[in-house]
Amino acid sequence: MPALLEIATLATRLDNADEALPLILRLIANELSAPAGAISLINPDSGRLELEAYVGPTPEGQTPSGPAQGLPGWSALHGNPVLSRDTRLDNRYRALTLGVLCQMAAPLRTADGDVLGVVSLDASHPGAFGEAELDQLVVLADEAGRVLKRLWDLDHLRAKAGQLETLLATGQTLVSKVEEKELFTALTRHASQLFQGAQAALYLHSPGSETVRVASFTAAAPGAPAFPEVPIDGSLVSSALRTRKTVAFLDIQAKDYYDLTDVPRGLPLHAALVSPLLSEQEPLGALVIFLDRIHRFDNDEKRLGAALASLGAVAIQNARLYARVFLSEESLRKNERLTTLGLLAAEIAHEIRNPLTVLKLLHGGLGLDFPEGDPRRTDLRVIAEKLDQLEAIVSRVLNFGHAPESLHTRVSLSDIVEDTLVLMRLKLAQNKITVHFDGPARPLIVDAHKGQLHQALLNLLLNAMQAMPDGGSIVVSARASVRGGHPAAVLEVADTGGGVPDAIRSRIFDSFLSGRPGGTGLGLAVVKRVVQSHHGDIELVSSAESGATFRITLPLVKG
Repeated sequence: MPALLEIATLATRLDNADEALPLILRLIANELSAPAGAISLINPDSGRLELEAYVGPTPEGQTPSGPAQGLPGWSALHGNPVLSRDTRLDNRYRALTLGVLCQMAAPLRTADGDVLGVVSLDASHPGAFGEAELDQLVVLADEAGRVLKRLWDLDHLRAKAGQLETLLATGQTLVSKVEEKELFTALTRHASQLFQGAQAALYLHSPGSETVRVASFTAAAPGAPAFPEVPIDGSLVSSALRTRKTVAFLDIQAKDYYDLTDVPRGLPLHAALVSPLLSEQEPLGALVIFLDRIHRFDNDEKRLGAALASLGAVAIQNARLYARVFLSEESLRKNERLTTLGLLAAEIAHEIRNPLTVLKLLHGGLGLDFPEGDPRRTDLRVIAEKLDQLEAIVSRVLNFGHAPESLHTRVSLSDIVEDTLVLMRLKLAQNKITVHFDGPARPLIVDAHKGQLHQALLNLLLNAMQAMPDGGSIVVSARASVRGGHPAAVLEVADTGGGVPDAIRSRIFDSFLSGRPGGTGLGLAVVKRVVQSHHGDIELVSSAESGATFRITLPLVKG
């Protein structure tokens, strides 16, 4: 048969099975003088026989569509050819077009005997086909099945080669990403491309946690998951995280999956492939591929998803290691600056000590005294205390040590505040800043180094003043509270400045971090160290364009 040779050569002349289907059908129909015919293929996901190619007239404008049934369906189910000389007498026949009175069908087989589909021929009068024509159809259908299988295999190999190239390029791209957000976006984008237009989501899991969070999702915003974090139990990714193996789902829209918390709703997503991201067999998260159709993932696709997830896990670990290296380098640079600052401070302290001694001697020899109630009497006392404090600071720097415990005494927090405000009153007035102190209902006694707490509060007030170059107000309040089940004193400093910039809000207590030109970045760092040395803490309570509020918490003296 000439048609047999033509069909056999299609495997070498064409690139894919889609081009071959109509040519094969036309050659078979012409060889057997059939006015109409169809090729139907078995959908590997649904198992249904679906019409793929059709030739011949369509009476009354009717176009064949939908799943193939009737005699083609019977032939595919039993794997045998079938002939109906008169369809009116055959209850197996189902009409796709009008006017078909004779029909025969034969399965499309591979060399291994697997049935790929069915080729069927139609005629408009009974007895148009006989056993001889059916035998010819079987021979042609067998060759057509082998050709289609070869073309599909070649197309499959080309697709796998393309996926391998994409996977290699993806690996090179991912390892170059050191910023986690960029890495997450790149990983889901490449996953979508690798599976030809699928949607992809990345879920992250922290060690010891029973939840996962969506780090990246390629779908458009309206359909993206609204949940930032969901429990692992009852989630789509749970089985992959528990078993540490790739898991496939045929259709996540089925009613069995309605209760899963991480299934994206509102999007036409059906099949899902979930691959865990493993680092030393511990899950970092999961990469999920969503398809917009029901699909049965084969072993090659599962291996591809697992390979991409492995690349993603390595890239995430690399990014996190890079982040640690950067932090270590930053810490080393900061330590270097601190060492240099310490040496410089020691040199400066040495030079300051001599003139400071002279100032103390001169001040003590002045013999100044003012009557009770005269503000200058308080000023004189504060000057003497500050000279003592400066001498103590110089000694501490020179000795490279902390203040001895003997310098800690029981002091009233209100006295520290009031003395600091007296010291600052002229400076605040010059800058058009009013200060109000809302004192506690009862004395708050703390065990503290008075000079250090003076310095800490002074730094906070100076910071507040610098945040209000055009003037403003500061409110200092003190009250009793409870911290960790123990009595504590709370001191808050609120200003009406511009607040702390968002970019540095989480790092304001770091050394050498300043939010203003010419700042040293040491003020708040010193406050933090002083407060912590008193077993307390400091935090930024609020920050907005209307001002900032800092809160110091110190333990109260028992009894």
